[in-house]
Amino acid sequence: MITKVSTIRNKLGLHARAASAFVKTAQQYAATVAVTKGPTQADGKNIMSMMVLGAPKGTEIELCVEGDDETQAMAALLELIDQRFGEAE
Repeated sequence: MITKVSTIRNKLGLHARAASAFVKTAQQYAATVAVTKGPTQADGKNIMSMMVLGAPKGTEIELCVEGDDETQAMAALLELIDQRFGEAE
């Protein structure tokens, strides 16, 4: 299991398109993905769960990835967040 903390950096936060991109990336891997913001935990492979998380710009989230391809999954998800989900800001 790998656990890392990352900060949402894109202007609109974890809105519908960003959450969708996160889920699509997470679903490419067999590893389970849990995303935690404060007391709330979301299934990183479920769009509704991610939308309920409510993570605006500047929010710190904890990613917990577990499975055979956890290293690759974590790297891909952190890169997606670092690249602001492909958004200009």
